[in-house]
Amino acid sequence: MQPVPADTLPASTATQSFWDALREAVRGTQADYTKIPLRRAVFLLAVPMVLELVLESTFAVVDIFFVAKLGPSAVATVGLTESYLFLVYSMAMGLAMAVTAVVARRIGEGKPDAAAVTAVQAIIVALLASVLPSVIGIAFAPDLLRLMGGDEWAIEHGYRYAQWMLGGNAVIMLLFVINAIFRGAGDAAIAMRVLWLSNGLNIVLCPLLIFGVGPFPEWGIEGAAIATNIGRGTGVLFQLWMLFHAGKHIRVAASHLSWHGAVLWNIVRTSLGGVGQMIVAMTSWIFLMRILANVGSEAVAGATIAIRFMMFTMMPAWGMSNAAATLVGQNLGAGQPDRAEAAVWRIGRYNMLYLVAVSLAYFFLPQHIVGFFTDDAKVVAVGSEWLRILSYALFVYGWWMVSVQAFNGAGDTATPTWINVVFFWLIQIPLAWWLALHLGWQETGVFWAVFVSETSVGLFTLWLFSRGGWKAARV
Repeated sequence: MQPVPADTLPASTATQSFWDALREAVRGTQADYTKIPLRRAVFLLAVPMVLELVLESTFAVVDIFFVAKLGPSAVATVGLTESYLFLVYSMAMGLAMAVTAVVARRIGEGKPDAAAVTAVQAIIVALLASVLPSVIGIAFAPDLLRLMGGDEWAIEHGYRYAQWMLGGNAVIMLLFVINAIFRGAGDAAIAMRVLWLSNGLNIVLCPLLIFGVGPFPEWGIEGAAIATNIGRGTGVLFQLWMLFHAGKHIRVAASHLSWHGAVLWNIVRTSLGGVGQMIVAMTSWIFLMRILANVGSEAVAGATIAIRFMMFTMMPAWGMSNAAATLVGQNLGAGQPDRAEAAVWRIGRYNMLYLVAVSLAYFFLPQHIVGFFTDDAKVVAVGSEWLRILSYALFVYGWWMVSVQAFNGAGDTATPTWINVVFFWLIQIPLAWWLALHLGWQETGVFWAVFVSETSVGLFTLWLFSRGGWKAARV
């Protein structure tokens, strides 16, 4: 018997049904996302993914809150280091896109052992990919900060932060990739618990190690990086335990622990588009930060605070978009492309409503938001201006998130890559340079260039999704 839709039930029964579904979403479920009602499938996947990323973004805000107490140069050091970390994130996120797509497709096809083999190969790729960034980050941290236009304080004192963050990038890679395995399989509640543990530990340790509270040493900005690595490392250990012992939709056994060249190459091949997609977007950000560094440390600090708060408020939308990727992958694997498309449009509407509300806060309260993190008038002015300009674009940005994740969940990671090349490299970077430096608009020129390019890419990607070519992707 099919369940009665909640909107046809008495209010008390519908409320009870909602809380039952919420508990199931948070605890984890063995439901088949290709067969249960679509609204319930979206809810069961989106709730833990949203909660997972809310805490991730909460940590980003808390971290920059404490670092800001050390001054604009410390905040700028975090921003400049993150410009390089974005390259690591691009590899991790690109690989994660491929892993989610392949694991979801195998689960949709009813092949859990093949999904487990895919998981093991993905972990191998993640470890190999982390080696070179670690070596470069540890050996050349001061030079990397100098190259990005870091001030004297950043180069002499902040380089240790860069060493820790870049040198410990293996935990970033594994955290992204193993959570992608869980999401692709439908074990979104496990991925949620992983980030709760990791970021909860980060939040506790961050002020203790920055300021030397109680018996803890006062490590300043270096303490923020150490706290992050401890938290993420603990999260990875928990991930591995869950992957081998407690997965509801996927579980790795000893028999899966071997080299499978064909499977590994399929992951690498599928991830190339995703990695390229993210590298294009992330290197664009590096160029933007370099332009802002020409304006001054306050411009970099204001932009860093604004982007951290943007991450905080947009993570729920990304969580819903990640649910779209899983539903697309599993339903394509089950031979239900129309159901996959319906899931994307439904989630897109949810994203739109949420981000319209966020945009109102960006528009009406930008000084209060940035002023919570710093009392530097110039930093507040820069960050506030970016938040207000961003408020005009969020409506489109929410649809862009979902449509991009539809392509990625289908395994078509190449199409968004080429879209990003055009809109970020050929439009955003030249436009930002021309407005900021050539016309003398300074940081304002950068912010308007971002608005123009990201609004355009959102509208174009949604149009391309509506044409349906992604349904034919093979992974």
